[in-house]
Amino acid sequence: MKPRLKYQNVFNKILSVLCAFACVSSYPAIADEFHQSLIDSPSYIATVVIFVGVLVIMGWAIISLRRSRQHLRHSQQLLKSTLEGSGDILWDWNIVTGEVVRINDERHSQPTRVEAHTFPPNRARIHPQDLPTVESLIRAHLAQKTVFFEASYRMLDEQGQWRWVLDRGKVVEKNAQLQPVRMTGTVKDIHDIKTTEQRLNLFATCVENLTDAMVIYDSEFNLIDTNPAFTQLFGLSRAHHHGHPFSLPGHTVQRSDAIKKSIAQAHHVQHELNMPVITGQTLCMELGIDKVLDQEGNVEYYIMVFSDLSERKNAEQALNDLSNQDSLTRLANRNQFFADLDVLMEKDNQHAVLVMDLDNFKKINDSLGHQLGDKLLIKLAQRLVERKRSQDSFYRLGGDEFALVMRGTNDIHTITATSKEFLKTIATPFRMLGHELAITASIGIVLSPEDGMTPQVLLKNADTAMYHAKQQGNRYLFFNDAMNHAAVKRLQIENLMRFGLKKDHFEVFYQPKMDIKTGEIAGMEALVRFITPKKGLISPGVFIPIAEETGQIIEIGEVVLRKACADVKKWRDMGLFNQRVAVNLSAKQFALADLTLRIDTILTQTQLPASALELEITEGTVMDNPEHAIAIMHALVDKGIHLAMDDFGTGYSSLSYLKRFPLHTLKIDRAFIVDMENERGKNMVDSIITMAQNLGLHVVAEGVEEIEQLQQLQKLGCETMQGYYYSKPLSSEQFEAFLSKHIKDKSQGQHLSLVQ
Repeated sequence: MKPRLKYQNVFNKILSVLCAFACVSSYPAIADEFHQSLIDSPSYIATVVIFVGVLVIMGWAIISLRRSRQHLRHSQQLLKSTLEGSGDILWDWNIVTGEVVRINDERHSQPTRVEAHTFPPNRARIHPQDLPTVESLIRAHLAQKTVFFEASYRMLDEQGQWRWVLDRGKVVEKNAQLQPVRMTGTVKDIHDIKTTEQRLNLFATCVENLTDAMVIYDSEFNLIDTNPAFTQLFGLSRAHHHGHPFSLPGHTVQRSDAIKKSIAQAHHVQHELNMPVITGQTLCMELGIDKVLDQEGNVEYYIMVFSDLSERKNAEQALNDLSNQDSLTRLANRNQFFADLDVLMEKDNQHAVLVMDLDNFKKINDSLGHQLGDKLLIKLAQRLVERKRSQDSFYRLGGDEFALVMRGTNDIHTITATSKEFLKTIATPFRMLGHELAITASIGIVLSPEDGMTPQVLLKNADTAMYHAKQQGNRYLFFNDAMNHAAVKRLQIENLMRFGLKKDHFEVFYQPKMDIKTGEIAGMEALVRFITPKKGLISPGVFIPIAEETGQIIEIGEVVLRKACADVKKWRDMGLFNQRVAVNLSAKQFALADLTLRIDTILTQTQLPASALELEITEGTVMDNPEHAIAIMHALVDKGIHLAMDDFGTGYSSLSYLKRFPLHTLKIDRAFIVDMENERGKNMVDSIITMAQNLGLHVVAEGVEEIEQLQQLQKLGCETMQGYYYSKPLSSEQFEAFLSKHIKDKSQGQHLSLVQ
């Protein structure tokens, strides 16, 4: 038997057995007969084996089917989750029936059906402006002209807003005539991407049309791209520039490298440059450089923008000429002064500011007219500008006030030399309209940054220094911290002195002068003390300078002189004192035309002999005008008044004048006495004593406070001492008691020598 027939017979037997089993399971009566027939069958065992195999195969098939169904459900769930997570809408369009099934679309979760002629099926939700494009693209795909359908368009969302979407699809089923009948695809929301794209396109358009030249470099400063304005400004095409390393037209490689380094530590830098352009001009350009960083913070690109500043600079210059230039002298004005000083003070440099004010310029305007005064200011400005250093700037602050800013120096010698030169230049007479005009000025000097951290503070302090200089006129003065304090308190002290003169608050104290060898009283010095009811004792160092500035020192000096003369007359009459009283004569008093008459009047009123009076004059007082001083001094000496030069050695006496002064006494300043602790200081005192004795002058050492000083003075041949070692200044009552005790001690034979 052929194998095929053999297996077919076996298969038929199996089918028969299966059918028999099916029958006997329903009819028990037949079961026994069927069972017996099987047992009697010669192929019984083979049949049973085949039957069991069939059962196993059927079980395995059933299990595999169940597993496949589970895997399919899992895949479907995974696909659904993926779609839901992506936010994309999956659509299936039956082109013939018009039915559309959408998955992951909350608004259309159920299948919808449109008329067959509605094309495309969602045309009601497509923006009217986009609809022709979408329709054209989908027809092209259905006509098999494209592999995929893909269109970006605006679609109406659930809130009634138009949003950009990306619609992609493909025909997946055709009929027998190869006509498309079914199409599937996805819709993706790309509104944010499209908006960003539109912004980028707008930005690109702006860059292309930007009038400023823009260029982009990579992280290695190799050129990537430029805008049209760059090529129009500097010439050459984009292709020519591409890949070139960074360089600046008209500038050195070192300058380009310096600019590259400037952006290394910053996100944005700006530089102002003069650059040649294609027209042959050199324009003032502002170069702005910005970094573009990647997500890791590394530099990805450098963007540079060149802006033409020429028009702005011209406009600024025109405005500057109007707002920052003095219309009369053409000097920079007060506004420019502050602006320039602001810039200078930002730098870590030292500068000096000199503020000048003309003395009594108002008199010229009042007497000769403002027109002549203006011409004088113009000529003065021209003269001063010619004498300034090239790096310095001159300003007119207003009226007859000028300022000089000396850049990059705080050298005192340079500043003082300049101040003297300017004072000399100003004092040189001007010949104008038949007049010879001589003017002087006062200069206040401040140093930056020591005297102020802002231009306003510097000017204020310079004005303060100038005010102090103006008290004497035609001089310069450096600002110091004490001036601020003095400026605040000056008015208070003035008022106190004015009140004190009325209420007799100025007292006279006396400090004895002692003969070093004998211990006898050799005289005394009258010292003024200002004692107020509320403020108490005000130091002479505070009120005397102000009194000299205001002229009140003249009245105070007369009070001291009158009280001293009266006290001495009383003590002479009492037999307590027969020496001279020394009274300081201020510079203001010494300059009085009627000085001798005033002194005569006081001596007459107090009935004190002129020989009992000694006037102390400082070096500065007589050296301001030596010839005039000599005449005044001779007039006083002729009346029998003794003269002493006070604080000798601290001024600038000329020996040629010193021998001509009709002096009787030379007082060594306390500073030299204190300095005797070293050999050089002792030699200086020795020289002064020797010189005074050679000139026939009596010597008084001031400010002696220690026994060692007294012993040295005795060895050097000094006759008289004055100081705290023996006695402090005493009030009138205290000094009278001191005189009485001295006479008593002398009468009792007590040793009076000062040096033990």
